[in-house]
Parts: sequence; C-alpha cells; structure tokens
Amino acid sequence: MSAPMIDVARAARRAQRALGSASGAARSAVLARLAHLLEAREASILAANLRDLDDAEAGGVDAPLVKRLALSPEKLATLREGVEQLAALPDPVGAQLLRRELDEGLELTQVKSPLGVLLVIFESRPDAVIQIGALALRAGDAVLLKGGAEATHSNRALVTCLRDALAGEGLDPEAVQGIEGREAVAALLELDGLIDLVIPRGSGELVRHIQGATRIPVLGHAEGVCHLVLDAAADPAMALELAVDGKCDYPAACNATETLLVHRGFLPHLHAVGEALRAAGVTLRADPEARTALGDAEAATDADWGAEYGDLILAVKVVEDLGAAIEHVHTYGSGHTDAIVTEDAAAAARFLREVDSASVFHNASTRFADGYRYGLGAEVGISTGRIHARGPVGVEGLLTTRWLLRGHGQTARDYGPGKRSFTHRDLE
Repeated sequence: MSAPMIDVARAARRAQRALGSASGAARSAVLARLAHLLEAREASILAANLRDLDDAEAGGVDAPLVKRLALSPEKLATLREGVEQLAALPDPVGAQLLRRELDEGLELTQVKSPLGVLLVIFESRPDAVIQIGALALRAGDAVLLKGGAEATHSNRALVTCLRDALAGEGLDPEAVQGIEGREAVAALLELDGLIDLVIPRGSGELVRHIQGATRIPVLGHAEGVCHLVLDAAADPAMALELAVDGKCDYPAACNATETLLVHRGFLPHLHAVGEALRAAGVTLRADPEARTALGDAEAATDADWGAEYGDLILAVKVVEDLGAAIEHVHTYGSGHTDAIVTEDAAAAARFLREVDSASVFHNASTRFADGYRYGLGAEVGISTGRIHARGPVGVEGLLTTRWLLRGHGQTARDYGPGKRSFTHRDLE
C-alpha cells in the first residue's frame, strides 16, 4: 500500500466533511470564483493544452483522442457557462425529501447529503476536470481526479483553478486533488474505507478493468453504441439532418450515432441521406439491402453491429418493422442513447416506452444526451447501469440521503403492543 495515497485519501475525507457542512452560499461562491479564474487564466490554460497537443501529435496519438484532448476559447466559454449554472442552482445539500411525525414531539426528516469522496478516472478530455470538479463542489463531495497522461499539463492547470477557488473562499483545497500515474490509481482502488465511489469515464475496457480491480462501488458505463431509427413515417428532411448531426457533430463522443436502422418503408429516401453523410466525410458500412439503396457503401460485417467507432464511420441496416428495430437495439446496443425519427405518434410512443436505454429520443439527435444540454450544468459521466444513477450524471447523482430524528427524550421501549403507538403522519 502506498502511504502517500493513504494520506491523500485521508486529506480528501477531512476536506470533504468541511465542504459538505459549509453553507450552500459558500459553495456557490467557490463556483463563482472558479468561473472567474477560468476566464482570467484562459491564455495559460490554452498554452498548457497546446503543450499536450504538441506532445500527442509527436507521439502518434490517434486522431479521435487528439480531438478530445483539444481545448479552445469556445470550449472554455461553455465550461464557464456550466459552472455559472451550477453556482446559480439552489443548494441541494440538506434539501428535505420527507418530513414525518413518528409521534408527538418526535419528528423524522430525510435530507440530501454528499456522497463523500469520489475517485474519477477519465481519458483524454481535460474539460472533464472542470465538469466533474464543479459538480463535486456543488454536491459537497471531495474528488480525486485521474486524467489521461496525454493531458497532463492541461489537467494540472485546471485542477489548480479548482483548488485556488476553494482556497480563495477559505475552504480546504484538498477537497480537489489531481492524481497521476497508474501506481497511484492502483493504491487508491484498495482504499474502500476512505473512497466512497469510483467513476471511470472512458472506454468499456477501462470500466471493466476498474470494476475488476476494486471493492469500492463503481459507477460506470458500457460503450456508447447509439442508434438512430428511420421509421417508415419519418420526415425525409428531418431524417437527413438528424443522421448527419448525430454522426458528424462530434464523432468521437459517446453519444454519437453509430448505427442507422432503416425501416423498409423508408428505403426510397435512404439514398439522399447517404449522399448527405458521404458529403460530410462519413464511410458507410451497410447490409446488402441498404447497399442497394445507397448505391455506394462498404459491406457491413457482424462486427459492425454493436461497434463504437468514435469516428466518421456509420453502420446501416434495413429492418422489417419497428419491432425488429427495437430488437436490434436491445441485442447490439449498450443502453446509452437511442432515437427514432417518425411522424407516427403511436410508433414514437412505442419506441419511448419499450426501448430500455438510459436516454430515448423522438425526433432529436442522439447528441443531446449530455449533462450540459440537459440543464444539469455538466456531467460527471453517463451511466448505463441501473443502480443509483442512469444517463448523464449531474449533481443529483453525486448525492445520497441521511435520516435526521429530533425528539424530546423518547425511548424505543415506550412503543409496542399495549404501549404508545406511532402516528406516522407525513408533514408538509
């Protein structure tokens, strides 16, 4: 066991308890200061990011990873906006979920509470430092941030902003700590008594590795194998726009469309969709029927169904009906985000009801599956699991609950058969 990592985790626990018990106004002030620091230090942050980009390109890092690594003034502006949204939110810590009289003078409340200490492991994207850190601050959690080595300089600059925002408001900066090196992560994964939740943000392979290496609960996700279904009753122009947006807006993202499922009744319109996708630089891999309609596409193999390309590649398959489309989604999808394009209200209702994914859309791009776009301020990740949180995980996903009981000296032995009875009366 690495003694320094024990010290890191213990320091995070102490800092978290102080942060979690601070006022909501204090945490809002930290977030407001963070937004200011991101603006004031924009030039130095971008310079640090440029060092990472230069190193990545010199080291032959894959193009999709380089895209995720890059920061820009526009990305930093979006991050600031998300932080400001979080600062303006009502404080969730201590919010009452239930208030119940157990007996006269004996009142129980259930309140929202910070989860505790989080270990978040992510790849490539340095903007995740601010998204995750800001959400943790709003929720009163401490967070240990392990980013990819390819973003070392960017991550350090952004972690410093988070720590300085805490210190500037008189709170312990140890509530946010940057972690570097695989050995440090391995040591932290053994600290189930000090770390409350591990959140791996990256490939399915990363998530499975973390799940097999720790006793700490893991909030993870499978690959982002997202489908767009073009129903027989889809508006052709809308279908074209949503297919192009879902694939091309940010192909490296986990909410990018990876498979196009085409109802046989939509086939007369598929060629135009294919032309638009090809014009945007997309390589199409299609089954025989779709290849005939498209006129120019590679032959799909079994490996294409269920593939997360993270690039300008799209699988295309023709399905007999909506039921077949839903079955395909459940067979090959990852439960992340799936969408249908249709003007048939009954078909849309069936798709929304039956597709068992974290996010299910009607007439909207799969790219909307995002904490910022959902109005959560940001997201710590997207969970495809079913326990605790599902879909984009915002502040609510970083909270648990506590029970508070206020009495006047009552004892449990006073209650039971032939004794006092509970009133169990819910109060406003």
